[in-house]
Amino acid sequence: MMSIGLGIFLLVVGAILVWALDITITGVDLQLVGYILLAAGALVTILGIVLMTRRRNSVSTTRTIADPANGEQVTRRENSIDDL
Repeated sequence: MMSIGLGIFLLVVGAILVWALDITITGVDLQLVGYILLAAGALVTILGIVLMTRRRNSVSTTRTIADPANGEQVTRRENSIDDL
């Protein structure tokens, strides 16, 4: 979740540098820096969303065991969700 917030922050800062500021600094192209931040913010946001959806995988395990004393079969089910 933190990466999504970082991505949005980079998008906002990049947008401000590209479209809101009209400052000239010798040796630094602020519009280029803004476009780089916009691209980085989009990439970080997309990766954050992909990683967030991958964390919600569920695992289901079913085991059948025969009791040696009376031959009865016992089925055990385990369900867990990886919610980091």
